[in-house]
Amino acid sequence: MNTDKALLVDLYELTMAAAYFEHGIDCRATFELFVRHLPAQRSYLVAAGLDSALTYLENLRFSEDDVRLLREQSAFQTVGPEFFDYLREFWFHGDVHALAEGTLAFADEPLLQVTAPVLEAQIAETYLLSVIHYETLVASKAARVVRAAAGRPVLEFGTRRAHGPEAGVRAARAACLAGCTATSNVLAGALYDLPLAGTAAHSWTQVFADERRSFEALLETFPDTAILLVDTYDPLVGAEIAATLGKDVPGVRLDSGDMMEKSRYVRDILDRHGRRATKIVASGDLNEYRIEELIAHGAPIDSFGVGTDLVTSRDVPALSVVYKLVETEKSGVVEPKTKFSEEKVYWPGRKQVFRFSQQGKYHHDLLARAGEEYPEAAPLLEPVMEAGRRLAPAPLVKEIRERTLANLACLPEAYHLLREAPAYPVEKSAGLDRLLEEVRMQRLGAAKASPQREVISS
Repeated sequence: MNTDKALLVDLYELTMAAAYFEHGIDCRATFELFVRHLPAQRSYLVAAGLDSALTYLENLRFSEDDVRLLREQSAFQTVGPEFFDYLREFWFHGDVHALAEGTLAFADEPLLQVTAPVLEAQIAETYLLSVIHYETLVASKAARVVRAAAGRPVLEFGTRRAHGPEAGVRAARAACLAGCTATSNVLAGALYDLPLAGTAAHSWTQVFADERRSFEALLETFPDTAILLVDTYDPLVGAEIAATLGKDVPGVRLDSGDMMEKSRYVRDILDRHGRRATKIVASGDLNEYRIEELIAHGAPIDSFGVGTDLVTSRDVPALSVVYKLVETEKSGVVEPKTKFSEEKVYWPGRKQVFRFSQQGKYHHDLLARAGEEYPEAAPLLEPVMEAGRRLAPAPLVKEIRERTLANLACLPEAYHLLREAPAYPVEKSAGLDRLLEEVRMQRLGAAKASPQREVISS
C-alpha cells in the first residue's frame, strides 16, 4: 500500500497549519474522533481502522515535490518560506489513545484521541476521519451480517463494488476482523494474512460449449475446492448436472433469484444423487436482513458470499463522525474546549470511556473525564502511540476477530436486533457535566464582556 499520504488532506488543514505557524501558535492540542449519533439502523459500532491510522501517522512526511506543489498554490502565496522549511522537516510527534480494534462503541465515545502540537494534530484530521470512519462503517455492517448468518460462514466478496480499489482492501480487512471468515481480495489476504475464498464467474461456464464440460474442467483443476456456479442458465438443470458428474463436488453456488426456493430444490437434487456432503453457497445482493429471513425459514444454505451491501454499508453509507478539539495546553495551563453552536455541542476535555458489566454482559457505559476512576468498570481508551511511535506491534486480524466476537457475545441480546433495537445506555459523569457547564459560563461571560458581540443562547 502507498504510504505517501501527506497531500491526502483537505486544503484548510494546511492553510490553518500555515496560519498557526505564522502566528506562533504552538500549544499542545487534544482532538477526539467520535460519532455524534448512531443511525436508527445501528445499535452499536465495531471500532476499526486503528492500524491504518497509526501507519499513516508513523509515515507522515512531506516530500520536496509536495512542498513545491503547495508553494505554487494561490492559497499559499502570502505564506513565508519558513513554513515550507517546517514542512520539509515535518513528522508526527504526538500521543494517541484509542479503543482497541474490535471494541464495541457507541455515540459520543472517542474512537481515537490525539494529543500533539496543534499543527500536527490539525494536519492529520482529514485522513484520520476518513480511515476510521470507513473501516468502522464496514466492520459494523459485517458484524451484523455475521450475526444474522447464525454461525454459518460469511465470505467477503465486495472489492469490485467498493468505492475504489484501496477501499476494497480496507473493507476486506474490516469485514474479516468483524467476523467474516475469508475474503476474495488477494492483496488484502497478502497484506493482512486473511484467508482467501472464491468460486468461478458465469463467464467461465459461458466459455465452454456446454455446462457439464465447464464443471468437469473446474473440478479437474481444483478437485478439493471447486464451487460450481449452477445458475448461469437454469439452476435446477445446473444442479442436476453437478450431481451426476461421477466425482465428488465440494460445493455449488447460487447467485440470483429466490434463494429460499432455489436452495431447497438444489438441496433436494444433490441429496437424491447422494451428494449430501456438497455445500450450497449463496451470493447476490445479500445483506443481514435477507440472510436473517433465509435462516429463519430454514433455507439449506451452508455459507453466504456478501459483497456490495457489505463494502458500501448500503443502508447506512455514512456515520456522523467528527474530529473535535477538546483541550489545549501551554506552559502547564490546560484549557478545555467545546463549541456551542446549535445541535453541535460536545463535551470538553480529555476523556475516558468506562464499561460496566453485570453477570458477564455489558450493562452501560460512562463517558468521564480523563483521570476519573471507577474500579468496578473497564476503561476502554488505551495508549497506543507515544511521541509518534507505536507502543506495540499491530495485532493480527485473526486476533482482533476473536476480540470482536468476544465483545459481541457480551452485548445483551436486545441490542443485536436488526430492527428497532433499543439504544445502549451511555451516561455522562457528573464531573464531565460540570466541566461543560463551566466552559459554557466562561464563554457566555467572555461574550457579555465584549461590546462588539451579541450573546446567542445555545
